[in-house]
Amino acid sequence: MENNILFAFGLTAFAGLSTGIGSALAFFTKRTNKAFLSSSLGFSAGVMIYVSFVEILQKARDSLVPVYGNIAGNWYTVLAFFGGILLILIIDKFVPETENPHEAHTIEEIRGESTLGHDHKLLRMGVFTALAIAIHNFPEGLATFTAALTDPMLGISIAVAIAIHNIPEGISVSVPVYFATGSKKKAFWLSFLSGVSEPIGALIGYLLLRPFLTETTFGILFAAVAGIMVFISLDELLPTAREYGSGHKSVYGLIAGMAVMALSLLLFM
Repeated sequence: MENNILFAFGLTAFAGLSTGIGSALAFFTKRTNKAFLSSSLGFSAGVMIYVSFVEILQKARDSLVPVYGNIAGNWYTVLAFFGGILLILIIDKFVPETENPHEAHTIEEIRGESTLGHDHKLLRMGVFTALAIAIHNFPEGLATFTAALTDPMLGISIAVAIAIHNIPEGISVSVPVYFATGSKKKAFWLSFLSGVSEPIGALIGYLLLRPFLTETTFGILFAAVAGIMVFISLDELLPTAREYGSGHKSVYGLIAGMAVMALSLLLFM
C-alpha cells in the first residue's frame, strides 16, 4: 500500500510540475508551435473525456452499486459526477476572467506587449495567472492521485493528459513574468511553483479522506473526478486547442487521444 501511495504521489507531482516544462520551452523557443500545441491539447482532452466516460464512471458504479443497489448506486454515481462539475465551476468563479490561465497566448504575442524588465501590468498578469493555475490544480491533483492509487495504469494515462495541458499554462506564467522582471530565474520558479499545488492537493485530500477510504468514498471520488476532467476538457482544453490551431488539428488530436486511450485500456484488460 505504501508503494502505491508513493507511486500515486510521484505521478501527481510529475503532472503538476510539468508547468516547469512549459516555462523552459518558452525561454528556448522563439515562436509558438501552434499546430503542435493545438493537437497536443486536443489529444489530452480526448484521453480525459474517453477515460472519464468509459473507465472512471464505470469504476464509480462498480463501487457504489454493490453497496447501495442498482438504482440508488447509479443515482449516486450521476450525482457525484455532476458534483465534481459543480466543484470546478465554483473554483472558476474565484478566478477573474481577465486573469484566466486558459486564455491562449503565444510567446511572440506576449513578447510584443512589453519592453524587457519594465512592465508592471505583465508582472501582475503572470502572478495572478500563477495563482489561478494553483487553485485549478488542487482538484486535478486529487483526481490524478485517486486514480493512480486504485489503478496505476489509469493513473499514468491521466497524469500524462494533465501534464500536457499544464505545459501551455507554464508558458502563460513564465513569459509575462520574465518580460516584466527581466529574470528567467524568477519566471521559471513562479511557473514551477504554480504546479506544486497539484501534489499538495493530492496530499491534503488523501490525509483528509484517509480515515474514510471505503468503497463508497472511492465510488464518489471516481465519479466526481470524471466530472472534473470532462469539465476541464470541454471548458479549457478544447477551446484553447481551437484558438491555437486552425482547421481540424484539435479534433484530430481529440480523436487520436481517444484512440490511444481505448487501445491502452484494451491491451491492459
